[in-house]
Amino acid sequence: MKIDSLAFNQIAMTLAGHFDSLFYVDMESGWYTEFIPTRLFGELHIPREGNDFFAMFRENAPKCVHPNDLKLILHLHEKKMVLEKLSKNHSFSVSCRIVMNGKTMHVRHINVLCEDQRHVLFCMENIDDEVQKKEEQRKILLSAERKARVDELTGIKNKNAFAECTRAIDRRIQAVEKELCFGVVMCDVNDLKRFNDTRGHSFGDEVLRRASRMLSAIFQNSQMFRIGGDEFAIVLMGEDYEIREELLESLRKESYANGRMRSGPVIASGMAVFEPARDTRFADVFGRADSQMYENKKLLKSGSSGKGISNATVMEIPVPEARKHKLDGLFGALFTAAGEGYVFLNDLRYDYSRWALSLVDDFGLPSEYMYHAGKQWQQFVHPDDLAQYRKVVDAVVNGKSEMKYLCYRARRPDGTYVWFKPRAFILNDDQGNPEYFGGIIIPQ
Repeated sequence: MKIDSLAFNQIAMTLAGHFDSLFYVDMESGWYTEFIPTRLFGELHIPREGNDFFAMFRENAPKCVHPNDLKLILHLHEKKMVLEKLSKNHSFSVSCRIVMNGKTMHVRHINVLCEDQRHVLFCMENIDDEVQKKEEQRKILLSAERKARVDELTGIKNKNAFAECTRAIDRRIQAVEKELCFGVVMCDVNDLKRFNDTRGHSFGDEVLRRASRMLSAIFQNSQMFRIGGDEFAIVLMGEDYEIREELLESLRKESYANGRMRSGPVIASGMAVFEPARDTRFADVFGRADSQMYENKKLLKSGSSGKGISNATVMEIPVPEARKHKLDGLFGALFTAAGEGYVFLNDLRYDYSRWALSLVDDFGLPSEYMYHAGKQWQQFVHPDDLAQYRKVVDAVVNGKSEMKYLCYRARRPDGTYVWFKPRAFILNDDQGNPEYFGGIIIPQ
């Protein structure tokens, strides 16, 4: 079969810039000719002209079409299927992957019915760049969507996601779903402002991250949100809802232990559950949980868990404000001059001391300000080193020795021990009596 050369050239020139492969097929006889020398299938050595396009396609498609796409491509390029689709629309397209020289690329098949209703143009174009751009756009959209719903600091959901969650639950409440059961746990990280003011915002950020990890470890099957600077909300459903009292108790026990040992975040918490007879919206449940959280916060601030756990610090002789200011001033000067190690300073008149926050945090001391700190610190000293430690400290306080030869071990909250080599001094008052005992504890 011959085709008018002028028409052939006009078609070829028009389409050459748009496609990487193009066959002109007589649908009645199956005869085909290639308009554009293929830039995709050169290695297959497909005849540029033949008497059965569909036989040629069935033979060569398995050599280049990706195995996962082959079945669909063969099906859509059966003669009967092509005629059926083109009878409804004058064109149709399908995308797939081909593999040439070990390289995978995306292509689009476009099949167009000619005006004579007899011939069909089978076109193919390389769409790798298009697919890559779409994938990049998809990733950007997913990233933007994730960022819009995820708290960057902690990695859990943020207040935008919380608002979506509450709206979804409100719709279920309004639909009067009989099986709707959920609870809300409100949480607040204690003393975040103090951490930010005294240790810097980077330390405060780490406190929030640790709080997030602590909550995630307890409420493993719940939706969790950071809804404010130091506030977290947890929506309990399913398994966590069924054991909600146990989970809340675990959270409170861990928070009380962290408060006593200064070993982790102290999180105030409150919980409420949905009651269909009284709650018309999510905010009703949230409000009760919030109120319970503030009650728990008061207990934590007072040093009591509500179950007989009390603050270990015993105040014996009230320290005048002037003495506290003097202690702070001397401590600041010592801290500035130290350069390394843990700093401490004890007012011997009141047995009231200040310790470096880094030492408090690393070893779980009750506070940076303590009465009877010497006795409390001895609880951390290794039993084998305790006798020598007491002997040297007593000698230094009484002016009979120096501490430079002392080395001892102290216990961290995880049970491991650190070797210390302290440097200590005594400051005497105007009458020559010991007034302050201070120094630097240097890890070895």
